Amino acid sequence: MALSLDDVRRATAAGAEVIRETPVLSTRTLTERTGSTVALKAENLQRTGSFKLRGALAKIAALGERCTAGVVCGSAGNHAQALAYAARARGVACEVFMPNGAPVAKLEAATGLGATVRLVGSTVEDAVAAASARAQEGGLAFAHPFDDPDVIAGQGGLGLELARQVPGVARVIVPIGGGGLISGTAVALKSERPEVQVIGVQMRERATIAASLRAGAPVAVDSGLTIADGIAVKRPGALTLSLIERWVDEVVLVSEDEVAEAMVFLLERAKLVVEGAGAVAVAALLGGVLPPAPSGTTVAVLSGGNVDPGLLAEIARRHESQAGRRLVLLATIADRPGSLALLLSLVGERGANLLDVEHLREGFELHVRETAVQLVLETRGTEHADQVERAVREAGYPAPQIQR
Repeated sequence: MALSLDDVRRATAAGAEVIRETPVLSTRTLTERTGSTVALKAENLQRTGSFKLRGALAKIAALGERCTAGVVCGSAGNHAQALAYAARARGVACEVFMPNGAPVAKLEAATGLGATVRLVGSTVEDAVAAASARAQEGGLAFAHPFDDPDVIAGQGGLGLELARQVPGVARVIVPIGGGGLISGTAVALKSERPEVQVIGVQMRERATIAASLRAGAPVAVDSGLTIADGIAVKRPGALTLSLIERWVDEVVLVSEDEVAEAMVFLLERAKLVVEGAGAVAVAALLGGVLPPAPSGTTVAVLSGGNVDPGLLAEIARRHESQAGRRLVLLATIADRPGSLALLLSLVGERGANLLDVEHLREGFELHVRETAVQLVLETRGTEHADQVERAVREAGYPAPQIQR
């Protein structure tokens, strides 16, 4: 079916009093790195932490009295939170199905918003199928996470905002999972400004849209775990695929490592917490996969910020190690009083900060009067880490091993 600008406007109006107009933030660092003006659409600051609330409110409004018995959906987490929030705002009961292994933060958030949460299967597709079956059995209204005209029209409100907020917008880069956000955004933007380019970004490991565009029909792509769980959709929808074919200019792919670096970049430089799925547009720019527009403003959409703190900490630690700001030192010392103090004094004199120390006596070929110690050190960068490593080796410590 066709989706029009009027459809987007009506859907946007239905949730206008609940939706937060999220800011467009300038980014000097990204602008300097890419050589063109880049801005960030911080949809991670939307209520419920993602763009999904736009489509959820539009769907409940379109259902009207048909959702009197309640609404139900299947989701990796963001759509579940959004539907729970929208249902509570409209006084409607809500059930959500999520796959086993869904991020704890998203599960707890949906529960906290009053939804009945059920875990089923291992993929978003399993959750959506279970939710659809529950709707038929229990007389509930089913809200598909992306392949639904009302949901897509609601997501298009982001495009309307961008057209108003960024008069000089030339290119908009949008994460793609099932395709609802980019479809609605492209319809809204390009209907008003046909010259604006809308480009989608998917994970290389989950390139469902790219594969489906080549095939001319939705195809499934299997993959393992990804840090971008919010866009880890096995198969795009028929409706979203047709809209992407009609309205989207290009689809590019990024890797897990590029997304991890983008998450840390946004945390360090923009002070924004963004989940993997929400960081793929910035990953495309930082990794050189996609250049910004040569003139005008390029907007990277940060589609969500619902990330488990544990995962974010792991990604940050990994980045610290790669940047030379985290050094793991394994050395053999004499097993007698004062030996460890001498080693710690050595690294301390070189300006390294001790984060952790552990004695390791098993799994090594050690003299009966020796022990191995592992030090986790904070350093000021690669050059400083090299100085610390060199000092330890020159001090004659047996078999020092360095990991960064």
